[in-house]
Amino acid sequence: MSELSGMENLDLQSKVEALLFVAGEAVTTGQLSAALEIPVRDVDGALKALAAAYETKGGLAIQQIRGKFLLTTAARHAALIERFLGLEASSRLSQAALETLTIICYRQPITRPGIDAIRGVSSDGVLRSLVSKGLVEEVGRAEGPGRPILYATTNEFLQHFGLNSIEDLPPYKNEDDVEEANGNGLLKD
Repeated sequence: MSELSGMENLDLQSKVEALLFVAGEAVTTGQLSAALEIPVRDVDGALKALAAAYETKGGLAIQQIRGKFLLTTAARHAALIERFLGLEASSRLSQAALETLTIICYRQPITRPGIDAIRGVSSDGVLRSLVSKGLVEEVGRAEGPGRPILYATTNEFLQHFGLNSIEDLPPYKNEDDVEEANGNGLLKD
């Protein structure tokens, strides 16, 4: 007899919500399915229903990150939560950090010398800051002289920016592409 049989009065959505709440990290539908002893398709349906309900009301959201699901606070309440937790000043990224993070997003994995070559300045301190914030991580070493460290974005980066995967980023537009298009009369002044 299943342990869940004593909980018939709870609907599936509330069970999934409870499991996501206690998980503390992103989980797969397979993990939820195994814990609830039900088919994955039923878990998928409950996740979709919960996500839809949270979109219209409530302070929570279901976030999908690389095929896993996480219960988070709703993005529309970010300013309120930052103020309540006293995170306003510490949570902002500098222009240098945003530039470096953008380079890493679109060129990952990339070395610090590769980042420095694009930015034109040293990125040591900025990289340390992004690593300490959990937005960037070391993912290996490049082949070649000195075997420099390779950097890439983390799951925390995806969660922070509300992305399921790095493919959800808008397409990269190079300044050279814009200038070339403008020179060909493709862009109007």
